[in-house]
Amino acid sequence: MARSGLSKGAIYHHFKSKEEIMQVLGDKMFFANNPFDEIRKRTELDGLQKIRELLKLNQSDTKRNDFNMAAIPILKDTRILATAVEANRRVLTPLWLELLEEGKADGSIKTNYVKEISELLPLINFWFMPSIFPATAEEIHNKFIFVIEALSRMGLPLMKGDDMKVMAEKFIKDISLK
Repeated sequence: MARSGLSKGAIYHHFKSKEEIMQVLGDKMFFANNPFDEIRKRTELDGLQKIRELLKLNQSDTKRNDFNMAAIPILKDTRILATAVEANRRVLTPLWLELLEEGKADGSIKTNYVKEISELLPLINFWFMPSIFPATAEEIHNKFIFVIEALSRMGLPLMKGDDMKVMAEKFIKDISLK
């Protein structure tokens, strides 16, 4: 409300709930700078390389990261959490599925679980959030390593060694600021 300059009544004249506000803001931010669209253009990359680049692109998007980090405390509200999960399922799952199928077709991803992984990936970030699953920085780091290793064993080797360490440390630093 403070940023918009509108009163609470004016805001709720346009939106039914906090959940709707979060959905509209999240969708607007995502579609205005959709990293999946950027990756689709990269015809020199195979499916796995596109996914790896997508993760790097997504992590380097400071506006999106700031929005996501600001949303962490309000995700304690189960209605808002449910809305966020639904939005991720609706928007991200088909996008992940497309990339995973591309990687399976070109041989860069060797899994029998393309659909399952496409449904799992949008949910993983919720597991990392300490407002939903309380965790120390060390526990979040362990979750990060667990996810990378589990996905690798399922045929989706996202990253190794230093890349994994750098991404985990940045994520933990960002999430610890909230």
